[in-house]
Amino acid sequence: MASKVSCLYVLTVVCWASALWYLSITRPTSSYTGSKPFSHLAVIRKNSTFGNIRTRPINPHSFEFLINEPNKCEKSIPFLVILISTTHKEFDARQAIRETWGDENNFKGIKIVTLFLLGKNADPVLNQMVEQESQIFHDIIVEDFIDSYHNLTLKTLMGMRWVATFCSKAKYVMKTDSDIFVNMDNLIYKLLKPSTKPRRRYFTGYVINGGPIRDVRSKWYMPRDLYPDSNYPPFCSGTGYIFSADVAELIYKTSLHTRLLHLEDVYVGLCLRKLGIHPFQNSGFNHWKMAYSLCRYRRVITVHQISPEEMHRIWNDMSSKKHLRC
Repeated sequence: MASKVSCLYVLTVVCWASALWYLSITRPTSSYTGSKPFSHLAVIRKNSTFGNIRTRPINPHSFEFLINEPNKCEKSIPFLVILISTTHKEFDARQAIRETWGDENNFKGIKIVTLFLLGKNADPVLNQMVEQESQIFHDIIVEDFIDSYHNLTLKTLMGMRWVATFCSKAKYVMKTDSDIFVNMDNLIYKLLKPSTKPRRRYFTGYVINGGPIRDVRSKWYMPRDLYPDSNYPPFCSGTGYIFSADVAELIYKTSLHTRLLHLEDVYVGLCLRKLGIHPFQNSGFNHWKMAYSLCRYRRVITVHQISPEEMHRIWNDMSSKKHLRC
């Protein structure tokens, strides 16, 4: 069985390399074709868990799961669910996370579930590659919205929906990105502390207090007609934040009645304000890149803009030097 999995993994790596080479020399497909992609994979009814909401949603999130892992939490209750926002071409980043901090077996006696979040790509070749990857690793979920920067909010809401529907008894959830290094020892033992009673209505990360950028050239441009206020509510940088699992359903339900914004972290902050949940500041979450130093990385929880190669190098160095003092 192990050799079979190894062969499938090697085949997947080769296929990904071939596909990315092919895409680099050909023009991308302009529209998605195929009425029922991934038809043999698990699909659930749209918002079936939340059909009892009384008022009509303004943001119904009427998408179906094209790839799903509904049984991830059936055998035992996870202490932590990690939701990682990624894109189709980032196979190397996903594999680096699987082999380092995102490995579900890193902590004995502490169940961790790692999931990669994706939308639907306009290119059917990439969709097929992700489907094959999912069949090997069983750690990918996909809904049928178009995967794009402006749909990052939908991607996070998909993760919230998944936790609320399939893993509501988990203790904590982390949402992060595929270029983030996570110091799991600090996250598990210093922040979440498995031996203590799980918190409720809890949300923490790098809290930002800011306002909308009106410059149309900015990546974070926010038009006045979409958000007229001069200040955002406090929100956690989308590069990495932690919340108690009960908050997933609360945010998802609140989002159904909250006008959608393309800035994912700001939008989550709006939902938190409606819920009366104030995010706690935690200096261990860094939304910028830091030059590697063993002692420096031992003090943090997240570091941004880490390549797959750096991910392996940092993980290997920190793992091999746990006996050293700073």
